[in-house]
Parts: sequence; C-alpha cells; structure tokens
Amino acid sequence: MLCGIKLFPFSFPRHWITQFPLVFETDPLLEEVMGDLWALVQVEKDEHRQLIDIPYLISQAPSPQVKKRKVSLLFDHMEADEMAEHLSYLEFKNFCSVSFLDYHSYVVHGSVRNNPALERSVLLCNGVSQWVQLMILNRHTPQQRAEVFTKFIHVAQKLRSLQNFNTLMAVIGGLCHSSISRLKDTASLLSSDVTKTLSELTELLSSYSNYTNYRRVYSECSGFKVPILGVHLKDLVSLNEALPDYLEDDKINLGKLQHLYSNISDLLAVHKSKPPFEANKDLLHLLTLSLDLYYTEDQIYELSYAKEPKNPKIQPVAPMKPPVIAEWGSGVAPRLDPATISKHVKQMVDSIMKNYDLNMDGYISLEDFEKIAANFPFSFCTHDSDREGEISREEITSYFMRGMSVCAKLGFNLHNLHNFHETTYKRPTFCDTCGGFLWGVIKQGYHCKDCGVNCHKHCKDLVTMECMKRFQVSGGSCPSPIISPQEDTFVFPHGNGSEPLKGRSTPDSDAEGAILSDRSTQTEPGVWTPETVNRKEHHPYKPHSPLEKVWIEKTQL
Repeated sequence: MLCGIKLFPFSFPRHWITQFPLVFETDPLLEEVMGDLWALVQVEKDEHRQLIDIPYLISQAPSPQVKKRKVSLLFDHMEADEMAEHLSYLEFKNFCSVSFLDYHSYVVHGSVRNNPALERSVLLCNGVSQWVQLMILNRHTPQQRAEVFTKFIHVAQKLRSLQNFNTLMAVIGGLCHSSISRLKDTASLLSSDVTKTLSELTELLSSYSNYTNYRRVYSECSGFKVPILGVHLKDLVSLNEALPDYLEDDKINLGKLQHLYSNISDLLAVHKSKPPFEANKDLLHLLTLSLDLYYTEDQIYELSYAKEPKNPKIQPVAPMKPPVIAEWGSGVAPRLDPATISKHVKQMVDSIMKNYDLNMDGYISLEDFEKIAANFPFSFCTHDSDREGEISREEITSYFMRGMSVCAKLGFNLHNLHNFHETTYKRPTFCDTCGGFLWGVIKQGYHCKDCGVNCHKHCKDLVTMECMKRFQVSGGSCPSPIISPQEDTFVFPHGNGSEPLKGRSTPDSDAEGAILSDRSTQTEPGVWTPETVNRKEHHPYKPHSPLEKVWIEKTQL
C-alpha cells in the first residue's frame, strides 16, 4: 500500500502524458515544467525516474506524426536574416539552372525570350522587387510602412553579407521605386541609420561608370556568391558585338571564342559553391507563392496614392536624385502556366496544414488562416467556411487558386489563358466574343499577343476560346516552335538593328503597340522587331558562321 502511494506522484504524470501527448507537445510551458520535474528526479537519483522520462514517453506515444511545435509562416514573425537566406536559396537555385547553352543562346539572340532558365531568373528578380513594394503598401499607417521598410533594409544588409547581389538589386530596386520613394510621411519616420544604409547600398549597385563599384566588390568575393546576372549578360553581348567573328584571310577569331567561353565558365563555376545556410521547405513554399503575384505599374501607383494622396502644398526640401538602378529584364511579361500555379498552391497548402493542423483533422483555425493570408500583399477574395471558426484544406486551396487567378492576371478560368494587352487598332476590328465593333479613337479593346484574339474590355473575362500559343517547350531549356504549315513563326535578327516586316502579317500586325520589347537585360532594356518565315520553308537550324558552328560543337561535347 505504501509503495502504491509512493508511486502515485509519478504514475499520474505518466498516465497523463501517455493518454494526452498532444497537450504536452503543443504547450511549450507545460513541457518545460515536466522537463524541470524530470531534472529534479534525476538529481535525486530516484529508482522510478523512468516513469516520467519525457523523451521515453513521447517516443511511445501512439501518434508519432504529431508535431511538437509549428513553424510560423507569418511575415511579421520571420526574421530579416531568415528571409534573406530563403530568398537567396530560391535565387541560387534559379541561377544554377542556367546552363552553358542558355548563355550561348543569349549571346546569339541578345534576348531571354524562349529561354526558360533566364526567364525564371528575370521573373524571380522582378517578383521580389514588386513584392517589396506591395508589402510596404499593404500597411495602413506611415509608422507601419516605415517598420516594413526598415525590415527590408535589414534583409538587404544580410543579402550583402551573403554576397547575393542579384536579390540585393531586386530588394533595393523595390525600396527605391518611385511608388515608395514618394511616400513622404513614411520616409520622415525612417531612422538616419536606415537612410544611410540605403544610400550606401544604392551607391554599391549604381550603374555609374558601368557598375564599377559592384564589379570591384564582386571581384573580391570568394565562396558562395550570386552575381547580378544582367550585368554579366550585358558583358557577354558587348563582347560578342565588339569582336569580329573573323580575322584576316577569313580565319576564325579564336580569341573572341576564348573570351566568351572564359566569361561563361566564370559564371558556371559559381554553381559549385555551397550556400552557408539551410532552408525550410515550408517557408520556401510561402515565398514562392508570394512572389507569383503580379500587379501592373498603374495598380501599384494607385495603391501608393491611396496610402498617401498627392499634396501639392508639400514640397521636398531639396530635389532628390533618383538611384541609378536599372530593372532586370523589363521587357519580360510575367507568365505562369496553370500547372505551375497549381503546384505552388498545393505546396503552400501542404505546408500550412503541416504546421497548423495540429489535430490532423483537415482544418485549421480561421484566425491562423487570416494571419497567413496577411503574408500576401492584399486579400484576394472573400472566403466561406463550413465550420465556425475553422477552414478546411479544400477551402484554403480554393481561396488561393481564385486569388492567384486574379492577381497573376490569368483570368478566372486557368485553362483559357490569354496574354491580353490594351491595344489601339489601325483598321476596323470586331470583338471575337460578342461580335461587336471595337469603337474608339485609341485603345479600343484588348488583343492577345499569343493567339491574336480581340475583344472589348468588358468581354475580356468572358473569352471562351482557348489560347493557341505559338511555342511549346521541348526537351532542354529552350522551347522549339510548333511546326504548322498554316502559320508563320518568328525568327530573331542577328544584327544590332532590326528589319521591318515585308509582305507578311502576324496576329499582332493589327495592333499599333505590337512591337515586343525583348532585347533586354537587367541593365539595359531594348527593342527587337520580329521577322517572319514561312513554315513551309522551315528547315533545321544551321549555324550562320563557322564561329557559331564551333560554339555549337563545343557545347555538344
């Protein structure tokens, strides 16, 4: 009897933990108290100490899949260093996907179009820059916006220490964007240290004297580093255009080939470095989906003026010189296919349920969901729930899918994607949806640059015709054109200039603004004019010069 009484203080906690392990695993304070009790028993060297051995009991729990604690997926809880590391992980992963052939394609064509690896880098960098702007504009008061601005300055400092210059360019570009720099009330609340750091980083990334400051710092870096890809792509194009393909007596300029190969090899050598940090998969899913969002420049400025309306009475004390930081691939339009968006949404929802569905019933609290949704710049749409105070996996998935279809400018039907642009037509044109005439002097309607569909503004979301894109992705990084005898395809010009179209038309030929800005880098956007070739006369690609033939043979070894 006395033995039973003596064992009761230990048997009770054991029974409690065995029957209700979830209570201990989700309550850090209670787990800490039991840990203190276990430490006390160990000190006393009691023979019954295994009865309350916390590690032993948890290992015997009937549900080993239950998590001890959840990883916070909230923007406000994420440390600046942690954010910089995960952004660097995404950036480095994209950078390592760029192959020798991708660089060679850019040297030949001077464009990232139809080069998926380089396009992904463009979209990621532009996505980070826009996300920075939107997260600041998401806050309601100048003080809150100043706090987010300061947090991104700390992110930029960590990116600098990680030697990730490409993402650093994106973050500083977002902080220096005119939609943010015009916020005088917000700027007045920034500390002197923040403004000083911003000035120093802006000077580092300035394009003055061909990025001399950045080049000097980057040349001194060793180990893990991510270069400003646009700067080095511009170098490759400049080198290719500056040196002739041939020397005297039609001899191949091997010196040019060696210089190009050396520069590309330096970029590829960075792939061998190892990031000095570990990344959390769930946080990566959160950032990936956040960076998929897309808003137009007009929408961002509209949000900026909504936060701090223009006041003509308030004038800056001194004229401010805008930072000389160029955009990365400004001519590349964000295009995410439905499969990619669905994949990113699924990964994000899986991470949410993994960390917040503690009782594993397929639901999380509505309070947690609203906090997670606040990671995204603005609420997508209203959401309904079949449980009071809770929301299911299916409802979360539906919420993000509907939101991404709107914010990514993909329309509500993710299976009929059109690349619509507001267009001025040179000739009478009719709506392909309602059949009505597109009235107006300028910008009469919307034109799909992929398939040529035209429609009214109010018919844009009602288009049921499937978008028949001109290109499909084949094996490797570069897409190949779909061979069709009834259509023409674009080929890239090989010179600095471009020749006008002769005798042929394309689906874009009716649109005044149909010239695509495609010859662009992170440092200097340009314009190219497409030529057309008859697909009936299509032949396999042949090198245009012996030098290019050597390049192709070298890359195929």
